Amino acid sequence: MKNKFISILAVFSLVGFAADNEIYVDQSGTGANIDLEQLGISNIIGGLNSTAGSVNAFDLDGNSMTLDINMIGATNKFLGDIFADNFTGLYNFTGGTNSFTIQVDPTNSNSSDGSNQNVAVTGSGNTFTLNQGTTAIAASLDLDWIIQGSNNTVTSNINIDGATNYMDIDGSDNTVTYTGTGVNASAGGYFYLDHTGGSRTFNIQQLSTQDNDWLKIMSISGTSASTVCVVQNDQGTSTSC
Repeated sequence: MKNKFISILAVFSLVGFAADNEIYVDQSGTGANIDLEQLGISNIIGGLNSTAGSVNAFDLDGNSMTLDINMIGATNKFLGDIFADNFTGLYNFTGGTNSFTIQVDPTNSNSSDGSNQNVAVTGSGNTFTLNQGTTAIAASLDLDWIIQGSNNTVTSNINIDGATNYMDIDGSDNTVTYTGTGVNASAGGYFYLDHTGGSRTFNIQQLSTQDNDWLKIMSISGTSASTVCVVQNDQGTSTSC
């Protein structure tokens, strides 16, 4: 028997020509299927550092769930914590200057193995942060990013034992900062970055301490000024870039 608790509060306000929508979600239990869509500007699916009407919450606890997010517009925020094994996350953003900050099991209280997450972005000036796991608990994670647009910033920190992180970026002046860690002697991590566009900044670190990591970067940027830093380290002290 499955126990579920889902609390969703949507707040809608209209000021001039700007629509500010807010969704508060607090969910616990297995097998949940959550589909949220917001259209317009300055919308929030909160927790973490929610502003406007304070919002907060966006706390999802439970295994084998599906989370489908669609945010269409500008200056929108998707912020929160997920504590789950074997969950599917589908995140779609269309528009500019949006903000995405998600933590998956930041306190190592529930594990975060087996998740399949897809981030699709069309637009410019967006900021995305996805951190998953704390102590080698993101095993078999399948994370895919498809980003089309310029001046986007992606930051990701993953305990990536046995997991894959794939990024497909098409656009100029994008910045990627990725750190993959892990301590499991029986599983490594794989990172693949496929980029086409102008100037870019990539800072990639793979820091598994007891296993091999795999990395593939394909980038076409013409004559634009670019910075690429890659560190692979399984012991010792890195000099960084």
